[in-house]
Amino acid sequence: MLLSISGIVLGLALLTVAADQFVVGATRIAARLRVSTVVIGAVVIGFGTSAPELVVSVLAGLQGSLDLAVGNIVGSNVANLTLVLGIAALITPVGVDTDVLRREAPLSLGLVLLLGFLLQSGTLTRLHGVLLSAGLLVALSTTLWSAQRSSGVGEPPATDTVQEFLQAGGRLSLPRESVRTLLGLLGTLAAAQLLVVSASSAARELGLSEAFIGLTVVAVGTSLPELATAVQAARRQETDLVIGNLLGSNLFNSGAVAAAAAFAGAGQPLGPSITGVGTVLMVGVATLATVFMITGRRVHRSEGFVLLTLYVGTLPLLAT
Repeated sequence: MLLSISGIVLGLALLTVAADQFVVGATRIAARLRVSTVVIGAVVIGFGTSAPELVVSVLAGLQGSLDLAVGNIVGSNVANLTLVLGIAALITPVGVDTDVLRREAPLSLGLVLLLGFLLQSGTLTRLHGVLLSAGLLVALSTTLWSAQRSSGVGEPPATDTVQEFLQAGGRLSLPRESVRTLLGLLGTLAAAQLLVVSASSAARELGLSEAFIGLTVVAVGTSLPELATAVQAARRQETDLVIGNLLGSNLFNSGAVAAAAAFAGAGQPLGPSITGVGTVLMVGVATLATVFMITGRRVHRSEGFVLLTLYVGTLPLLAT
């Protein structure tokens, strides 16, 4: 148990430093390439921070535990829009760009709804994997096409972090910031893996079930890159990056990660905790968070508190 606790502490420390550099590098690359921070968050960071879910889910599917794989995906999607968004909103109200409401939000919600519908069959098949992959391809193509069209209407404004850097005499070097972002991403993923292993070990020593571990401990552990990135972005007032990261992560979780799990563990039966309360919670949370984004074009602190309370209140349901 002492070794597990040490791993959790070390992972958290590494995660904080690595995620901060990840956010800084990504926002500077966005400014250098004249790309919206929302697109960077949804595509680059969203995919990068979903890598832990991808690794865990594919390995679990190959090892005959599709329950753990899909529980990880469902739990991560729930944690992203309750735990992570809730904490970010408590730090600072999270503003939502109009383009996000027209583009990323409905695409992310749509893929979550598709995954929830497919899970009602009680398993995931290779055909489901094809459908989810196609949905992801359509969503990414729509996001990039729309961003390319809007990029012709003036240059996206530099974020506060980038403006401070330029005012201090700094120069935006694409190779340097690419290395910074890559190292930050690798550090974030390594820290998340350390935390997942340590937390899972501690959970088993406490006698928790594998289903509960998949939906909660592993799901939260693999969502830690999103949490660390969102907290650092919120501290730096990069709220576009927060929303882009979370919507992009759920997009990749529901598309790429779920499709990979379907191919790796095709046909394996799923437990009722996944297809029942887990799926209902995932769809409900995604819908509620989207409503919060639409009303007032921001997620207020009070709404962040509601999301956090919802997450904590439903943990006992996931254990059944």
